[in-house]
Amino acid sequence: MKIESIVAIPLYGKAYEDWPARYGELEQTRTLVRVRTDAGLESYGSVYTSAPLVAAALKLLRPLYEGASAIDPAATSEMLHQNTFWQGRGGSVTHAISGIDMALWDVLGKVTGQPIWRLLGGKYRERVQPYASMLMVEPEGMGEKLLAAKARGFRAFKMGWGPFGRHSAKKDEAIVKAAREAIGEDDFLMVDAGGSDAFWPQGYKWARETAKMLRDYGVTWFEEPLRPDDLEGYVALTREAGLPIAAGEVLTRRQSFLPWIERRAVDYLQPDVTKVGGLTEQHRIGQYADDHNILVVPHGWNTGVGLVADLHLTAAAGNARFVEYLTPEPYLEDVFEEPMRLDGEGMLRIPDGPGYGVKWSEEGVKRLSRGEVLSV
Repeated sequence: MKIESIVAIPLYGKAYEDWPARYGELEQTRTLVRVRTDAGLESYGSVYTSAPLVAAALKLLRPLYEGASAIDPAATSEMLHQNTFWQGRGGSVTHAISGIDMALWDVLGKVTGQPIWRLLGGKYRERVQPYASMLMVEPEGMGEKLLAAKARGFRAFKMGWGPFGRHSAKKDEAIVKAAREAIGEDDFLMVDAGGSDAFWPQGYKWARETAKMLRDYGVTWFEEPLRPDDLEGYVALTREAGLPIAAGEVLTRRQSFLPWIERRAVDYLQPDVTKVGGLTEQHRIGQYADDHNILVVPHGWNTGVGLVADLHLTAAAGNARFVEYLTPEPYLEDVFEEPMRLDGEGMLRIPDGPGYGVKWSEEGVKRLSRGEVLSV
């Protein structure tokens, strides 16, 4: 079975009114790719890159992927990587290959009648803990946001960016205190400083002192407290902080993760399947991290397609515990024909059907994309 065509489908709209749109009112960073085979099978992948960049990458890659195997995802994806060393490796081209790889794993699952987690090697767990991921707000409004997510069944929560680390230590603690008081002592609470934001102002000493405060509130991990290229800072902070440190969402391809893993720069590694190279790359990264006793938490600021890929990756990884779940999030929830449902303990069950094991809402995709398809 061969790849016949691939198109880019932009998803529009803003899930968060307070998210800074730096590229105009129609800033668009979530894109689906639809892969069609010569046997008529179709599948979606997800790419965290603007659709015009994805379309340009697909046009570049077309001589390579047209006629390539649609049921050998690892080999086909590596062929694309190997032939693009000089054409945007690690950037939008790599992001686009991520979406292609995801779709090919789903195609392979449909052809073989097996779920992706089994094709990756087997299932370590039946359920996964999703954490409700949201932006921080001022202390007086933080508790309300968290309680709204708790009412939807979540028992783990991550809040990030917003005013944290940008005003004062007093305000930072007030936000965390309000969050902990709202959800109670038994639920998981994670804090994301957003160190990959433009011109992040804080450094190692701030992160070290803030980590002490977060530990007092039982925070599960402290995410991106430093700029994403500060490897030495992360090594020192992870060694000395009194709570786990997490990072890695901006890294792409397995090679860039090697020093972070080998030097144990984090306690939780956070590759993003829609950027890193797809399921193939992320599974390899996760296995190498496991060999170094590092846990993996997939970064999932993307779409429902990305969430399902993360569920399969987490199921097939012995060193995974959580998946990120943006809420409320139309790019995630509106693309499912049947919505994801949390059980009474706030857990998500791993899909068992062939490939992704879910059905997509074509109506939802059409609505979010405004019917737009960027043919290559």
